[in-house]
Amino acid sequence: MRGTCVKFTFSGVIFLDKYNFQIRVTGILIENKKVLLVKQKVNPNRQWSLPGGRVDAGELLEEAIKRELIEETGLVTEVEKLLYICDKIDCTPPVLHITFLMKKIRGDIILPTNEFEENPISDVEYVDFHNLIDFGFSEKFIDIIDNNFPNAGNYMGLKENIGL
Repeated sequence: MRGTCVKFTFSGVIFLDKYNFQIRVTGILIENKKVLLVKQKVNPNRQWSLPGGRVDAGELLEEAIKRELIEETGLVTEVEKLLYICDKIDCTPPVLHITFLMKKIRGDIILPTNEFEENPISDVEYVDFHNLIDFGFSEKFIDIIDNNFPNAGNYMGLKENIGL
């Protein structure tokens, strides 16, 4: 059963086997030099994030990010290109984080119902590149957008390497 993810519990502690990890997709949607963000508690220092989420078992990466954008923003999109693949190893389980550049096909921003969400989205907004710092994003991330995503399509190591 090599590669099988099994959870064992003992005294309320969950032990995960060494093959357990999570795959998350994130979409960057840009219109008129503005980036689409969702207001959702990311960490104590940041309340806004890029739309995205977990990939469901058996789901294609492209379908996952398109689904997440519809669920979180109401917008129908398509993948324009793969931007970055990164690791986030400081959480349990560790995360393989995949970021795509998205293109809007149709739709208007609609807030999600959040009825089943532990971390609900309270707003969706397009934010000017140069105001991203006010929304908790790093200068490094802003530079990457300003420079049209250098090294797009590559594995970038830790998620911090792309300023997220």
